[in-house]
Amino acid sequence: MINEDRIILMTKLASYEKHEGKKYIPISKYFRSDYISLQIMKAIICGTIAFGVIMGVGMLYDFEFFIQDIYKMDILQFVKKIGLIYVVTVGVYTLISYILATYRYNRARQSLKTYYANLRKLSKYYE
Repeated sequence: MINEDRIILMTKLASYEKHEGKKYIPISKYFRSDYISLQIMKAIICGTIAFGVIMGVGMLYDFEFFIQDIYKMDILQFVKKIGLIYVVTVGVYTLISYILATYRYNRARQSLKTYYANLRKLSKYYE
C-alpha cells in the first residue's frame, strides 16, 4: 500500500538533494575551522593574483611615466607604499571572505539539520 506522507517526504528529500544539497552537502564534509581556513587560503591566493594583475596593468598603462621617474623616486618608499596597499587590500578581502565563509557554513549546517531530520523521519516510515 502506498503511503502518501512517505512519498511526499521522499519528494522533498530528492528536491533538496537536486537543488540546495548540491552546494550544502559538500560543505558538510568539512569541520568548521577547516572549511573557513580553506576559504581564507583561497581568498589570499586569489587576492594576491588579482593585486599583481592590477598592479601590472597599472604599470603598463603608465609605463613611460614610471620609467622616467624611476631614478627620481625613492624605491624603498615606493615598495613600502605598494606593500601597505597590498596588505590592506588582501586583508579586507580576507576579512570579507571569512565573514562569508562563516555565514555559508552556518547556513549549510542549519539546512542539513532539517534534511537529516527528514531522513530520520523517512527511516521511521520504513520500520
